Amino acid sequence: MNIKILTPEKVIFDGDVASVQLPGNNGEFHIMKNHAAIVSSLVNGKVKLYTNAIGEDYTKNFTKENEKDSVFSYRIKSGVIEFNNEKGIILAE
Repeated sequence: MNIKILTPEKVIFDGDVASVQLPGNNGEFHIMKNHAAIVSSLVNGKVKLYTNAIGEDYTKNFTKENEKDSVFSYRIKSGVIEFNNEKGIILAE
């Protein structure tokens, strides 16, 4: 599935991931392949991308969560996600 993370300043990430974990109003939630369409607001926390690698253009924006797992995180203050048809757009601050 494809995920894009956008801020007012720049594109933080645009690429394919296995899944993404997000900080929602009612707690963290995980979007995996074939997830139902969703629109949700996001709160202060980490967006975690589960993927083998992220492109060199984006590595400076992320922290690797665990050396043996392929989990990369990006801290946000707030935002919104729209996910539909295996594509997600995260607008974040």
